[in-house]
Amino acid sequence: MSRVPLEQKVLSENDRLAADLRARFLHHGILCLNLISSPGAGKTSLLERTLAALPRDERVAVLTGDIQTDNDARRLARFGFPVRQISTGGACHLDARMVDGALGEWRLNELDLLLIENVGNLVCPASYDLGEEAKIVLLSVAEGDDKPLKYPAIFSRAELLVLNKTDLVPYVPFSLVRARENARRVNPRIEILEVSCTATEGIDSWTDWLNGRRKTAKLAQNER
Repeated sequence: MSRVPLEQKVLSENDRLAADLRARFLHHGILCLNLISSPGAGKTSLLERTLAALPRDERVAVLTGDIQTDNDARRLARFGFPVRQISTGGACHLDARMVDGALGEWRLNELDLLLIENVGNLVCPASYDLGEEAKIVLLSVAEGDDKPLKYPAIFSRAELLVLNKTDLVPYVPFSLVRARENARRVNPRIEILEVSCTATEGIDSWTDWLNGRRKTAKLAQNER
């Protein structure tokens, strides 16, 4: 069997499983978000700020993916919410089967928000649907402002771009204006937020966006 038909078969099976996950999330009114970025762009830091801002009785859970180690899961577990690590053992992305398996014994009717931290990679995760309501791409100012043009697939499929580590802008050759322009050349409809997880700038805008999407998810459940 040639590589292309095999890849198509793999993606077709993944899409089937993802559709099943999406239906289950919709049934339970769960907002599922898939966070994607290069390694070190700040996905875990953004999740730390997110969980720290939430009341402890919020119905939130996190799945975090890495090739090896459970370092990120241990960082996030200290906030008291359910967290599970998915170790891919070499795969450069999460897929729907991994997510389905990691949900394990969690009761979906006890969740309102599921945050998935994908493996650090801007290429492979773009092709794999995890049943999420939206893909969110992070780009730190320590990277190039031309990343949206170099990796158009993920920027074209993401609903939100989070420009992270903005406190470093005075010290790096990164233009927030060019980054915005390049992202909108690829995806004119993409929403864009600027945050600094270190200085906590823009975190309120992120949580406002998150809460708005959570309300939309509940409305969708009620309209079923």
